[in-house]
Amino acid sequence: MKRKNESKKGPDTEVRGKPVSASRSEMTEIVLPAQTNPLGKLLGGQVMHFVDMAAALAAHRHSNSYVVTASVDYIDFRNPVNLGEIVTLKSQVNRVFHTSMEVGVEVYSENMLTGEHKHTTTAYVTFVAIDEHTKKPKLVPPLILKTAEERRRFREAAERRKTRLALRYGK
Repeated sequence: MKRKNESKKGPDTEVRGKPVSASRSEMTEIVLPAQTNPLGKLLGGQVMHFVDMAAALAAHRHSNSYVVTASVDYIDFRNPVNLGEIVTLKSQVNRVFHTSMEVGVEVYSENMLTGEHKHTTTAYVTFVAIDEHTKKPKLVPPLILKTAEERRRFREAAERRKTRLALRYGK
């Protein structure tokens, strides 16, 4: 059975595109003792949890639906985050495919005593939009690109997807 928006095309059923700016999200946390290792550094698993949450915010905003994490293609820990520092995560949808979308996340730390900022982590997470009634994947609105940076991210996301699918299916 075809979904309503796939069975016929018309002004009332077409999925309208959304600009990248509609998905941009920012999340801020403070690093507490329970989130650190014995060296007082933020646990990698905690960073991954923060990344997943920030990425989900962007995916929800773009798709206006429930989303599930399908894959994490890449996560790069560049600098450690210390106990007591402020962590800011910035996310946005880089590319939309059919029912999935790639979200890029950048993580920054801030030492609140010195004001020093560091780029600590970069990650790319793929989400699938889920229909609230059928619980099956649903179409995602196309992405409207406005800047050179958005077009670059869009192109690079296609390459990451090609690699991800080749690894998954051995092609």
